[in-house]
Amino acid sequence: MGLRHLKLIASWRAWVTVVLGSCAAAVSAGDFDIDLAQIQELSPPPGSVISGEGLDKYRQVLDPDLADLIAQGWYTITVGEPLSFAPHANFIAATQQHGDKTQLGPNPSELLNYVDGRPFPGELTTDDPRAGEKLAWNMRYAYGGDSARIPEMYWDYRDMRSQSVERTLTFEAAGMRFMFRHVKEPMPNLEKNPYAVYSAITLTAQDPADVDGTKLLIYYNSDDNAEEQGWMYVPNLRRVRRVATTARTDSFLGSDIMIEDFLGYTGRLKDMEWSFHGATYVLLPMYRHDLLEHSTRKARNYDYHFVDFTGHSGCFPKVTWQLRKAYVLEGKPRRDDHPLSKRFFYVDAQTSMPILGKVYDRAGAIWKILIAGVAHPDYHLAENRGSGVPLLDSSAVIDLQNKHCTTLQMLSVTNPTDVKQSDFEPSSLNVGAR
Repeated sequence: MGLRHLKLIASWRAWVTVVLGSCAAAVSAGDFDIDLAQIQELSPPPGSVISGEGLDKYRQVLDPDLADLIAQGWYTITVGEPLSFAPHANFIAATQQHGDKTQLGPNPSELLNYVDGRPFPGELTTDDPRAGEKLAWNMRYAYGGDSARIPEMYWDYRDMRSQSVERTLTFEAAGMRFMFRHVKEPMPNLEKNPYAVYSAITLTAQDPADVDGTKLLIYYNSDDNAEEQGWMYVPNLRRVRRVATTARTDSFLGSDIMIEDFLGYTGRLKDMEWSFHGATYVLLPMYRHDLLEHSTRKARNYDYHFVDFTGHSGCFPKVTWQLRKAYVLEGKPRRDDHPLSKRFFYVDAQTSMPILGKVYDRAGAIWKILIAGVAHPDYHLAENRGSGVPLLDSSAVIDLQNKHCTTLQMLSVTNPTDVKQSDFEPSSLNVGAR
């Protein structure tokens, strides 16, 4: 981390210490409670537009690299009304019942006695040398429902020099928790789990023709020491092949995204050295989808318009940003041949989701900014209301060095009835292949 970032984080910490001291009642009220009145006092007023002009008065609530892009005229942020993103009541109850049981083992990122809920509730502290590992586990086991489907997802590849869309890929995706389920039967675990996985995700390309039928399956192991498990069906080869650990850091289908970038980080936690850099208050792209100015792209089978993009080359989600308490997490790869020197996350304190991230090349220079636009479930599709699931609604990976970005528009449905365990078998990858 550069000297400039350390100085800024130090100033944030001093500011946050005052803030946290003044709202101790809100902190002690519960891990999933936030004091909206206090947030409103600290936040720029809803509707405020943050641009290069007058930026200095907002820098303390912005990531410094994002603030620099705003200063260059690349992006303008509109501040939204703060919202509580409390998870499902079952997840809160599980945390209250079992949160004091989880421990870290003697080995890096070794988890012991975890039952369900948030593994490590309570305030994290920089005095704890393993706070970074605890935060990484909270991020891994954040509440995202027991299953999910993304029936439509669009990836636009954008050249920032010509400011044009080079290529658009269409996908569908799905996910399922095999263990530590909180809402859908069977709970807490599926009866048959031969691969001993915590959860799985699939991603299937549909268009254009050269990638049609490409399908990726990634497992999150319940044992972090186990070998990483992933498979991909390649239509041109008509075969399923394993995804090697090193392949997870390659460009996926020519985009700016690595497989390891999915959902913030899909690798083993033990493969990173995690450091906790304290708490801060920062603007993050969390919003009400129903209040946004949407794009003209409409879902085929739902009354839903996708999030639009704006800013330099259309690389930034056109959403509102709200002030959030976040934990600053850094991960340094333990692998000598890893293409990154570190990952840097703002992990939302209420949801444990990595909302804003940055990755640095092997020389330590910033390479990409990762933005996850998160919609509130109660102001989205009717199927999502009351679920307590923060919905990944839009995303952008911006390659600052190569002047390129990949933007994602997606329609998320939580806990649908049509997601089956058999969808996540390696043998199903080429079923129905065209």
